[in-house]
Amino acid sequence: MIDDKVLKDWFFREIFPLEAVLTRYLRRNWRDQAEVGDLRQEIYARVYAAARERLPLQAKPFLLTAARNHLINSAKRAQVVSIDYVTDLESSTVVADDETPERQFGVREELRRVQAGLERLPPRCRQVVTLRKIEGLSTREAAQRLRVSIDTIEQQMVYGMRALVDFMLGGTGKIRRKAPASPHDARKGEP
Repeated sequence: MIDDKVLKDWFFREIFPLEAVLTRYLRRNWRDQAEVGDLRQEIYARVYAAARERLPLQAKPFLLTAARNHLINSAKRAQVVSIDYVTDLESSTVVADDETPERQFGVREELRRVQAGLERLPPRCRQVVTLRKIEGLSTREAAQRLRVSIDTIEQQMVYGMRALVDFMLGGTGKIRRKAPASPHDARKGEP
C-alpha cells in the first residue's frame, strides 16, 4: 500500500498534467461530449485507487489504459450501443501494466471505497448518482423516475461526483456547493 502523501504527490505531479491529453482522448472516443467531464473525474478516481496498491512505471499509458477500459465498460453498460463502437475502443492500442492478482485486489478494494463513498452522500444525491452511473439511466430518465427537474439531476450529479472523487482521493467526501480551485487554476494567477 502506497503512503497517502506519496500517492497524492505522484497524482498531482504525474496525472494532473495529463488532463489535456485525457480530455482529448475522451472527446475523440466518446459520443456524448456533455459526459466528458464526468468521465474524466471517474477515471481520475479509478487511477488514484489503482495506484494506491502500486505506482505504475509510466503514468500516461496507465491513465489512457484506465480511460480506455472505463469507456469500454461505460459503452457496454449503455442501453443502446453500437457493436462497432465497442470494437473500435477494444482494438485501440494503449500499452497497459500487467494484470496481476495485486491489481485485481486493487480493483475490489476500489469498489469497496466507491461503495463507502456512495454511503456518505446525502440520500437524494446518492439516488441520483446510483441511477445515472450504476443503473445507466439518462439524465431525463433519472429526472422522471425521481419526479424532479433535469437541472436538479445535473446539479446533484456534480455534487455527488465531486464528493466521490474527494473521498477517493483521501478527503472527507462531503458535498461542497462550490468547486475547489484546481492546482491548474492557481498557476494561472501566478506572475
